[in-house]
Order: sequence, then C-alpha cells, then structure tokens
Amino acid sequence: MSNVQNNPTITDPIIETYRFMIGHRALWMYLMLKEAQKAGLSDAFTEDAIYRCGIIHGEATSVPAGTKSLKNLMKESFKEEVGQKVFEMNVVECTDDYFAVDFNYCPLVAEWQRQGATDEELPRLCELAMMGDRGIAEAYGCDLELPQTIAEGAPTCQIRFIRKK
Repeated sequence: MSNVQNNPTITDPIIETYRFMIGHRALWMYLMLKEAQKAGLSDAFTEDAIYRCGIIHGEATSVPAGTKSLKNLMKESFKEEVGQKVFEMNVVECTDDYFAVDFNYCPLVAEWQRQGATDEELPRLCELAMMGDRGIAEAYGCDLELPQTIAEGAPTCQIRFIRKK
C-alpha cells in the first residue's frame, strides 16, 4: 500500500479527459525510463530534454508579452480554468518577482502509481518531470523551489518561482 495519497476532489468529464492526456505524457516518460534502465542507461538524458522543453515553453510565454514578470507566467501558464481544475491548483501569491502555487492533485503521479511505480521511485519521477518547470523558471530569470511534493507523500505540491537576485 502506498503512503502517497493523491486523490482528486473535482470530477468532471472534461477535466478527466485533460488528466488522461497529462497522464499519457507521464506514461511515455515512465516507459522510456524503464527501457533506459533495462539497457543500463542513466536517466540523466531525461533531465536535459525536459529542461530544454521548459526553456522553450518559458521563452514562448515570456517573449510575446515582452515581460519576464511572473504575473505574466501565471496568466500564460497557470490562470486557465481547466488547468487549475486538472491539478486542483490554488494560487497562493503572485507578484512580478514571486509566484507561489499549490497543486492538490497530480495526474502524473496518478499514472505512475497505475503503472506500479513505488513510493521510492515517485520522487525521482517527479524531480525529472519538474525539470520542465525549472526550465520555465530559468527562462523567466527565476529559481524554482519545491518545499514539498505529492510524490514525496505531502498533501500538496508547493511550487515557488523566485526571481534571481
């Protein structure tokens, strides 16, 4: 029995469709990592690829608006109602230089659990997936802090974008 509790409270067919799509991305990642592991390869390639994806996403959302304000990041990437419901998000605080958001559900963790990932594997899978958010943070001139994650057994993922000094 897993110590990681990750149960959605919002049930809606449209939200479930989006969760399925995000879970499918987690499935690809999980299966690629398992195949790499069978071949005796490190998972380091995943960090680099997902980080680059985050940089591309961060640049795409900051350049058109012409701003590195984290208010823009929230508007472009976190404000959309469906996305908020998919991850059951709560925006804690948002300024130009600091953005704090909590996720109360993670469809990636849910898929990794369906595939049989252990409680010991979940934090590393999460760390790899969060490389995309680290790339986004870099594109915005920020650091990313994760005080706690669902994958580690916490009730929420606390995601904090903090402007570099």
